[in-house]
Amino acid sequence: MSSTLMEAAAVVGRLLLAGIFLHEAWSKLAGYSAALAYMHAFGIPGQLLPLAIAVELGCGLLIACGYYTRAAALVLAGFCVATAILFHDKLSDRNQLLHFEKDLAIAGGLLVLFARGAGAWALDAWRAKRPRVSGGQTRSTSPPDSEIPDTPGPFPAAPA
Repeated sequence: MSSTLMEAAAVVGRLLLAGIFLHEAWSKLAGYSAALAYMHAFGIPGQLLPLAIAVELGCGLLIACGYYTRAAALVLAGFCVATAILFHDKLSDRNQLLHFEKDLAIAGGLLVLFARGAGAWALDAWRAKRPRVSGGQTRSTSPPDSEIPDTPGPFPAAPA
């Protein structure tokens, strides 16, 4: 498979994952009192709402840009699992079960992003390639090209 197609898929995947969190953060800001009432209905302290908005907005932006992607993906994966457990516990209700499964599926996608990284078309990749200046000397933060495997991680490359 072409590396251009793979990198484009990584960008689109990041944007789709980030989009749901950015939308939800905006919805909570726009309907703050409704979001607060929803949290209170589940026994969640309202003081956590600004934190939830900050996590969704901040980590969503980081993932969209591909900057500190792994950390943001890990935080949001935990957020999704917590959301599934706290807000979708009536699994006999088909709608609640669907939302529970959706949150776990999104957490799974975020864990894949955590494990594999943002891809070459991300600020993380640019940051890893730029030289770092320390003590008046320039050092590269990434290994020479000869030491970089063709595929990241333990999986072999797909046939061309």
